[in-house]
Amino acid sequence: MTNTMPKVVILGAGFGGLFTARALMDSPVDILLIDRNNYHTFTPLIYQVATCGLDVDDVSYPVRKIFSDKPNVNFLLGEVIDIHQDRPQVSVQTADGILPIAYDYLIVAVGSVTNTFGNTQIDHYGFGLKTVEDAVRLRSHILGLLERADWQPDPVKKQAMTTFVVVGGGPTGLETAGALYELYQTVLQREYHTLKGIPPRVILIEATDTVLRPYPAALQVSAIHQLQQMGIDVRLSQKLVGITPETITLDNGEVIPTHTLVWAAGVKGSGLAAKLGVELLAGGRIPVEPTLEVIGRPNIYAVGDITYLKDPSGMAYPQVIPVAQQQAKRAAQNILNQIQGQPQAAFSYFDRGSMATIGRTRAVAWLFNRVEVSGFIAWMAWLGLHLVTLLGFRNQISVFLNWVWNYVAFPLRGGYYHRTLISTREQADSEPDAVS
Repeated sequence: MTNTMPKVVILGAGFGGLFTARALMDSPVDILLIDRNNYHTFTPLIYQVATCGLDVDDVSYPVRKIFSDKPNVNFLLGEVIDIHQDRPQVSVQTADGILPIAYDYLIVAVGSVTNTFGNTQIDHYGFGLKTVEDAVRLRSHILGLLERADWQPDPVKKQAMTTFVVVGGGPTGLETAGALYELYQTVLQREYHTLKGIPPRVILIEATDTVLRPYPAALQVSAIHQLQQMGIDVRLSQKLVGITPETITLDNGEVIPTHTLVWAAGVKGSGLAAKLGVELLAGGRIPVEPTLEVIGRPNIYAVGDITYLKDPSGMAYPQVIPVAQQQAKRAAQNILNQIQGQPQAAFSYFDRGSMATIGRTRAVAWLFNRVEVSGFIAWMAWLGLHLVTLLGFRNQISVFLNWVWNYVAFPLRGGYYHRTLISTREQADSEPDAVS
């Protein structure tokens, strides 16, 4: 029997693509989800993989398993290399060649990539934190560096090897800086004997005069205080202007010896956006109508980090997961409205607030953009939010047990970190095992 259901093709299995498929999966449409990986990555916890707090499997989940009981949802492993402008079709590079895929409706949800603003030195010597591969690469680098530092007789070189620089005062920057400091101070000094007595040096660099810029001033001050209380060197109103394999240079002329630079200072839209043939806006993002339909491209929608849409105040919606999730649901409903001959509705965002963890028991939270919370209570709220949004019951239980074990065993032996350091060496050159 010929399938006469409208075909919806979704590009990307991130939060935008996944939630679009979920919103459509019980409707009479034929869904094809395309991604270069066969797993969904829970990106808010990528930094914990990089700093040995979680394993790869804790933050990745097989796409096919998510939709295993939905016969109208199919998955294709491949990379989209073209979105044709003269016909409703995309071209997908697979292991067996290029496949042409036709659609009735297209959802572009390919997300964002690290933005180094054209600085090729950062591309070459720095470490991003957008993918599982990024996290494993950084983790392998840190552990290999510490193995070298443990046998380095020169104290100056040893200090450089144990100096970690994080650029970017957003949530990812703060979370990574805090996790690096705790990893070194609480665990690694116990396992690398010649490093005992060498204080961890983690430097957080932010080009503006504060961190967490969208947050209220009181929470910004609290975040800075909590970082400094841990022992992290916070540098505000300073910019990175140079990087080599063994140093970084700031705009004030200071040269800091280090082998590790984590870049968390910006993202931009995926390069696939250019294939739409529309004029892209700030950050390489796709301009969309309030209905999330791409301007000038009927039946093509964009959701998540790749989209550019202004909120009622005239600012572009932020590139955060809740926006992607809510846009996905609106785009899915508008496609169904089109199919049924009903009018489409404009996207409206319900902002539940923002939060960022700084370290064990340290965080800031701006709940519903009204309630400001800092410290342990904010940290507990952060834990709860991330647990309930993790995909897959197995992942929730695994992450929960790891976190509880870390919390209880932290002052004793570093707990789960010890096992992770061993398994990391086996995983450093492998892909995440997320095949269902």
